[in-house]
Amino acid sequence: MMIGAFFPLHTFYTEKKRPHSAKPYQYLDNYVQYNFKNYQYILALLFAIEEINGNPYILPNISLGFDFYNTKYTERDTLVFTFLWLTAHVERKVLPNYNCKKRNFTAALTGTSWITSAQIGTLLQLFKFPQITFGPYDTILSDHGQYSSLYQMASKDTSLTLAIVSLMVHFRWSWVGLILPNNHKGNKILSDFREEMERNRICIAFVKMIPSTWTAYFTSFWENMEETNVIIIYGDIDSLEGLMRNIGQRILTWIVWVMNIEHTITYDNDYFMLDSFHGSLIFRHNYRENFEFTKFIQTVNPNKYPEDIYLPKLWNFFFKCSFSDINCHVLDKCQTNASLDLLPRHIFDVIMTEESTNIYNGVYALAHSLHQMRLQLLQMQPFENGEGMVFFPWQLNTFLKDIEMRDKRSLEWRQTKDSGYDILNLWNLPKGLGLKVKIGSFSANAPQGQQLSLSEQMIQWPEIFSEIPQSVCSESCRPGFRTVTQQGKAICCYKCTPCADNEISNETDVDQCMKCPESHYANTEKDHCFPKSVSFLAYEDPLGMALGSIALCLSAFTAFVIGIFVKHRDTPIVKANNRALSYILLISLTFCFLCSLNFIGKPNTVACILQQTTFAIAFTVALATVLAKAITVVLAFKVSFPGRMVRWLVISWGPRYIVPICTLIQLLICGIWMTTSPPFIDQDAHTEHGHIILLCNKGSAVAFHSVLGYLCILALGSYTMAFLSRNLPDTFNESKFLSFSMLVFFCVWVTFLPVYHSTKGKVMVAMEVFSILASSTALLAFIFGPKCYIILLRPEKNSFNHIKKKTRSKQKILLKYSR
Repeated sequence: MMIGAFFPLHTFYTEKKRPHSAKPYQYLDNYVQYNFKNYQYILALLFAIEEINGNPYILPNISLGFDFYNTKYTERDTLVFTFLWLTAHVERKVLPNYNCKKRNFTAALTGTSWITSAQIGTLLQLFKFPQITFGPYDTILSDHGQYSSLYQMASKDTSLTLAIVSLMVHFRWSWVGLILPNNHKGNKILSDFREEMERNRICIAFVKMIPSTWTAYFTSFWENMEETNVIIIYGDIDSLEGLMRNIGQRILTWIVWVMNIEHTITYDNDYFMLDSFHGSLIFRHNYRENFEFTKFIQTVNPNKYPEDIYLPKLWNFFFKCSFSDINCHVLDKCQTNASLDLLPRHIFDVIMTEESTNIYNGVYALAHSLHQMRLQLLQMQPFENGEGMVFFPWQLNTFLKDIEMRDKRSLEWRQTKDSGYDILNLWNLPKGLGLKVKIGSFSANAPQGQQLSLSEQMIQWPEIFSEIPQSVCSESCRPGFRTVTQQGKAICCYKCTPCADNEISNETDVDQCMKCPESHYANTEKDHCFPKSVSFLAYEDPLGMALGSIALCLSAFTAFVIGIFVKHRDTPIVKANNRALSYILLISLTFCFLCSLNFIGKPNTVACILQQTTFAIAFTVALATVLAKAITVVLAFKVSFPGRMVRWLVISWGPRYIVPICTLIQLLICGIWMTTSPPFIDQDAHTEHGHIILLCNKGSAVAFHSVLGYLCILALGSYTMAFLSRNLPDTFNESKFLSFSMLVFFCVWVTFLPVYHSTKGKVMVAMEVFSILASSTALLAFIFGPKCYIILLRPEKNSFNHIKKKTRSKQKILLKYSR
């Protein structure tokens, strides 16, 4: 049972494309060069056939054989070889539909180019002749309407783009070039790459399509190649042959090539140590290694297979054997231990390649199909003695399709392939080393995040790189910055801008900065959020300590004034202007100073309520007392009453009701405030960087301003009464001091409002404390300062004799007002 094998063992060149390589020999009008890598295909075919022929359980009493045709890259020669095989005619005469030697043909084995397989398949399709391809999987060949008897052994590259893009993501390569064949496969993979790269924010620097006629596109093809350090090459061996040869003749040591084919290292005597492909990364379907095949290669030699016309040439070329004069197939002066496994790996690899694995699987698929068909034929009509199995090749399609419908499952005869890829690193320094070292793998079936596995320490990069190469359009935005896409450019070409206030980015190349929570703040570098420390106007702070000390000192000083007034309570200056009102005013001022302490320290609910209520009540009593004092002077000197008794009642008891009435009104306002919207503890996380300030929220702004407005009304009323009595006799009259203190008080609180609303945090609290202390100090200083001066420093003026002397000249006026 014969298998027809159609694939090239040479690389064919025209005169213009002739490479600078070792020992090409002329063949007609073309130049040919041995492609020693492809000779492994013949050995894989031979190995599989010998295994099957030696297995008594597969095709007993039937032997497999093969005819090999070294196809060229012209459709005419390919079809001629196919016709010659089908007709079994040794002469180059084609007799269609005739089998001149009555040989049993089974199937054709074609590769590696899909074009060669398609050309042969178009012919074999006419006879429904089975065809097995071992080249890369191709969608055109999978069209069963056009190629109903063609079967592909290669696996689909369903996850190749995902695998390559995962490698790009791992090394942070976001700016890569693409070189693809200018055919349907190139267009399909380009679409897949674009989709996968957009999903992972990787940009394509350029796309170069490999032309069918290489020399016509030679000059412009290499333009802009320096834009990126990483270039992906996709295609099959045949479509990339011209490109790979041209790259090898150049010194492109700054590029990391990522490929889907195992590049064939040509045996060139160019005496360069550097190689453009050193450090390349290659994706290859992972499969179980066949150690028996390696042992088989070690036994291959020209004496074992004398019918092989290529082995003597290999021995002559590499082991310097000479041809015998009698028979050119017999070699003389050969090493006794000469073997293919002694050749460098870049010339001939003893490990079964992916294409050889497909050949091995294809031969076994064919053998099992023949075996199944033989069993079926035996059940239908047993063979007579000496009669062999007679069948038509198209009958095999049923059994081959049955194997294909199993989705190429792992059978006992099959070299299994996983759904993933091995990642190889090409070590070719010095040039000619040609080692392909497995440095990782990719499995599409693995969990997300575990699909790619790499041993980075084993990777050798191109010569100019001492570490992992970078391939980006723009430098990475470090933590603390975010990317801003530039108009008209790819998303990978961006500029970096710092994160906004209280925003961070703790990774490189982020699109949006992350806002820190309210309880955290961004550091200066804007790459971390730290918890904010709680802050408030504490006694330990310099500002809190200063304000607290001032408040205590002023309250102590007020107590000292009270003591002076109590001690000199019977003196004229103390008794003047209602001694009881003076005591009330001094005590209320003491509380005004002390109420400011409620604003210092850690806020709590009670403190927040006491802040406003004590402040409102204390100042209301103080201002109401000042108002009573001013009204007393006006009533005493400017208002006439009918009858002495009425005058005494109004002057003596009238002012006494002013203080409680005014205080009750303020208590009513505060009561409504505390009932409807009382103050509460609040947090200010924005005013001071890195701190959360605790403070008391007023609750109701209307109520707070109502309290201040009421105090201002009392101050304005006191100022008006004091102003009206400013020109009365000054011996008993403190109206000038009252009016000036009210003027200062009014100015302090009118100024307080805009400043209060323009500040935040602890400064706002300090402003309120300062206003309380300033206005209280104004009342204390301007009202009681002159009295204390007379009492302590000018006691001679604080006597009835001095007053009588001073007022004798004005007695008539005083008597008039007293009446």
